Amino acid sequence: MTPLNIEICDVTLRDGEQTPGVSFSCKEKVEIATLLDEIGIEMIEAGFPAVSENEKHCVKTIANLGLDARISGFCRAKKSDIQDAIDCGIDMVSIFIPTSELHVRLKFKKPREQVLEESLEMIDYARDHGMQVRFAAEDASRTDLPFLKQVYRRAAERGAVLLSYADTVGCLIPSEMHAVMAELVSSVDRPLCAHCHNDMGCAVANTLTAAEAGAFQLHTTVNGIGERSGNTSLEELLILLRTKKGIDRYDLSKLTELSHLVEHYSGISLPRNKPVTGELAFSHESGIHIAAILDDPSSYEFFPPELVGGTRHFILGKHTGKKALEHVVASLGCELTENQICAVLDLVKDHSERKCNITPEVLRKLIRKVQEYPA
Repeated sequence: MTPLNIEICDVTLRDGEQTPGVSFSCKEKVEIATLLDEIGIEMIEAGFPAVSENEKHCVKTIANLGLDARISGFCRAKKSDIQDAIDCGIDMVSIFIPTSELHVRLKFKKPREQVLEESLEMIDYARDHGMQVRFAAEDASRTDLPFLKQVYRRAAERGAVLLSYADTVGCLIPSEMHAVMAELVSSVDRPLCAHCHNDMGCAVANTLTAAEAGAFQLHTTVNGIGERSGNTSLEELLILLRTKKGIDRYDLSKLTELSHLVEHYSGISLPRNKPVTGELAFSHESGIHIAAILDDPSSYEFFPPELVGGTRHFILGKHTGKKALEHVVASLGCELTENQICAVLDLVKDHSERKCNITPEVLRKLIRKVQEYPA
């Protein structure tokens, strides 16, 4: 198992809140930040202070909670943005600039070398005011590598302590991420950050791959929320780091609680089959599977639900077997003969094939129906 030197920066309160229609109250942000801290997340990006006075207040409130996690704020390369962040009492400012020809042309309409020079002065401003700086390249994945290296080299010379690589439109696949991150890590004298979007479903894989290539700070959001198709899912990345890389310093038992909290506050419903924290993540219907799980859960679960604060469920349906039904019936406190079990099983399969959910209430009705059969 290859050891990784990594930390997590969760950006749910900033990038996650940029999900269309999502807005967290200050109280909600505090609750989310507190749970992230209890899990052991090393850095929390609390927001974008320049957005509004209320946003600035929320970031300042989180910075004053006394959490173990370091608190960062998001800034454009503008003195007013940086000053707003400084006023919040945070630990680090994340200054971002677009670096691809496309983004620079659309946003600035001037040479990107000029944009870079002006942005580097903002690193000086932040550092002169006692702030650590993470310098982020927006649309880095569509920026030519020679210029990107220049951006990072110049930012490091001005004192940026972290350099962030953003796959802003989620256009990379893992092999591409590994190649570019390995190249950057070998040529830049500062820790690299991986900030991945999920437009093609590769955000988690790309982030883990970036870590394998030497990236240090990995950016996530709870439930993978974020603009368009979202960002790297915190819970999915953490379970991969635990099971595949042996990183066990995070308290994963709080992941399901955090996931459902963010689901509630964001209004973005989890897919029922969402990995790690979805309703069906540890639910089983197949009779063959359940029979094996009753003997040894690892037969069909790579990690136990308790690890992430989840619960195992046996779902009755057309694929249910006798052993599974006996287990569920016993859990309801019912005792049936073998003939009655077989009769109930036939009814369960019939109901399921007619697209009727077999809830505990439905199962009890089926049991009573069988118990009323003449002996």
